[in-house]
Amino acid sequence: MRRYSDRHNLHTLSELNVTPLLDLAFVLLIIFMITTPLMENSVDLVIPTSGAAKHAVDPNAVQTISINKEAEMQLNGQPVDLANLETALTHLHTGAPEIAVVIRSHKELPVQKLVDVMDALRRAKITKIGVVTNPGEP
Repeated sequence: MRRYSDRHNLHTLSELNVTPLLDLAFVLLIIFMITTPLMENSVDLVIPTSGAAKHAVDPNAVQTISINKEAEMQLNGQPVDLANLETALTHLHTGAPEIAVVIRSHKELPVQKLVDVMDALRRAKITKIGVVTNPGEP
């Protein structure tokens, strides 16, 4: 049994008071949360220009591949499957080596279907390829 006088002995604290450290951490968190959206993510770029770039591709030599949501392909408005697409592109490339191809795909089309078409273009040795996009909402 303890005596009353034993209860009031002075003890050294072996614990660190973390309350001021947590206050500091929360203040820093709030500062970073406020300043992060204000940081600008743009890079100053000066893009080179060229007079030859305006006439790099003959508009009459541009072929269009359209792919809808169901992965049905059309080459210049004519329905075609992937195997026939590669043979048609190879035939077009042998006739005119400077042809360019523009791919118009549906935005919900699986990426693998677009990659398959680009692989067919690579196997047909067509190097001038473009993908049509719409500008996003500002």
